[in-house]
Amino acid sequence: MRILLTIFCSVAFLHGQPAPAPQAPPNGEIPGKPTPGQAEKAPEPAKAPSVTKLENGMIKVGEVTFDPKTRQIFIPCTVNMNEGMLEYAIVHEGGKVHESLLKTKASPTDINVAFKLLRYVASPELFPLPRENYETPVQYPVVSDEVRKGARVDLNLEWQVEGKSKKAALAEWIHHGDETKMMDKEPWVYGGSMMYGGKFVAESTGDIASICVVSASILLYAGQDDDNDEMWHANHDAMPAKDSPVTLVISPHKP
Repeated sequence: MRILLTIFCSVAFLHGQPAPAPQAPPNGEIPGKPTPGQAEKAPEPAKAPSVTKLENGMIKVGEVTFDPKTRQIFIPCTVNMNEGMLEYAIVHEGGKVHESLLKTKASPTDINVAFKLLRYVASPELFPLPRENYETPVQYPVVSDEVRKGARVDLNLEWQVEGKSKKAALAEWIHHGDETKMMDKEPWVYGGSMMYGGKFVAESTGDIASICVVSASILLYAGQDDDNDEMWHANHDAMPAKDSPVTLVISPHKP
């Protein structure tokens, strides 16, 4: 009962209750206002989700299921692109689907509620600090080892082929560079998106897991070329057909 009450309080806050005063975006972008041509349509405003405690001890918030014991989060998705250039690993179905590997019906707010309840620590380490001008060297926030460790997660995929279960690291579905090299299996970073203008930015943009670092996204890739939007391609040979159902499994990073 206590965890369900905590969920209701967290969901209520992120679904329209008073939020911190707007702050300047950490990397100069305007949260919630995608550049022209990026978003196919604005995600629908988040609605308070149903909260269910399952018989196996797991908790379901909207479309998102999570395990309080293992701290794993399960998000139902579909294959959105199995070829072409990518900037995102996963977005809400109302977000930037023209450049994302996967899409989901799950609300970004519900995903973030799961992260908060499972005690993941958001890290701002990948967001450049504001600069006075373009000649000023780029600097990044310094975070403690505890924060760095607490923010790192592994992303894996599960799906079915002719009744048989398949598993793969998300990185195996993404090519880096010349389409012959796989994305490095680096842990992803829980950046947590932000509140801006009284709204949860990831809910407005639909950004859930971004390969190229943007402050709106909940999860961020921290490997090589995370600032290059022309380096990433869907690995057609490793993936099931477009529109196939898959489950994204988010787990605490294991070194």
